[in-house]
Amino acid sequence: MKLTLKRIHTYFYRYSVAFFFILCWPILYPLSKKPALYKYINRFRKLIIYLSSSVSGIFYRARYEQPIDWSKTYVICPNHTSNLDVSAISTNLHNNHCFIGKEDLKDNFVLGFFFRTIDITVNRESKMSSFRAFKVAAERLKSGVSVVIFPEATIPEAYPPILHSFKNGPFRLAIEMKVPIIPVTSLDTWKVLWDTGKEFGSRPGICDIFVHKPIETAHLTLNDADTLRDEVHAIIKQKLQQA
Repeated sequence: MKLTLKRIHTYFYRYSVAFFFILCWPILYPLSKKPALYKYINRFRKLIIYLSSSVSGIFYRARYEQPIDWSKTYVICPNHTSNLDVSAISTNLHNNHCFIGKEDLKDNFVLGFFFRTIDITVNRESKMSSFRAFKVAAERLKSGVSVVIFPEATIPEAYPPILHSFKNGPFRLAIEMKVPIIPVTSLDTWKVLWDTGKEFGSRPGICDIFVHKPIETAHLTLNDADTLRDEVHAIIKQKLQQA
């Protein structure tokens, strides 16, 4: 009975996302036709997240190690435990930003719109696709748009999820572009909804993230990418162990 209710909640949440997306469509569609207006799409993403999550009883709470200067551009690296991570992070980033995600997301009814406009897709099985995705990401950073990259690349298959090793891409990108990198720890979004929610359903609750202080990269070279990767991994791992 409990699992049935949690699965019903998952469907309610999904349909609420679609409902509010459709409500915003008359404004989103013309915005999507003018790249110069893409920054406003992010605002509507936050609105859709806020409305659909609120009616589903899902809320997002962030704590910060120190105040963040949101006038700067960052590479943001969170661990990945839930499809709610994007919502939790997006609602707590107070600058223009985009996500890098798998190519399959283009086929999603709602997410597909954002990954065809403001976000970046990548086929992780293709080195050429990865090269193109990070080239686009570099261009976004140059234009002042922060880039959110999950360095685990996917949600872990184990439940409860455990922190997996990180890929090098986000750290090389931050060093090449000389922009700070912000580690973000997703603490318990998986307890509200894990992965797609098909296996365990979802429930109302509060999703907590912890935004760590930025790590400067201006003094680093590409030879330091592995060290930076390990440092960020250690920071997130330690925070998860303290939770």
